[in-house]
Amino acid sequence: MSRPARPAPRDLVVGWPDVPSAGAVGEVARQFAVNVQAAIGERSVRAVARDAGLDHTTLLSVLHGRSWPDLATVARLENGLGVDLWPGRVGPP
Repeated sequence: MSRPARPAPRDLVVGWPDVPSAGAVGEVARQFAVNVQAAIGERSVRAVARDAGLDHTTLLSVLHGRSWPDLATVARLENGLGVDLWPGRVGPP
């Protein structure tokens, strides 16, 4: 039996990514995307994705809240950008 599909991160956050989420899971996803965008700064998404060893569509999907980043993507982005991106615990579930 397959696992039921879960909503995309942006489906958990009204006003993605500018408005905080009422739920902890959506807020972690939102803060992660905000952290990535801040770390990208003025660089292009393609350049950051290349340096992180990702396809640029994967990075765009995470930034736009269309998909959940897996651990490999998180690690590649943190290594490629040279910063910690995971926001950690944000509150009760």
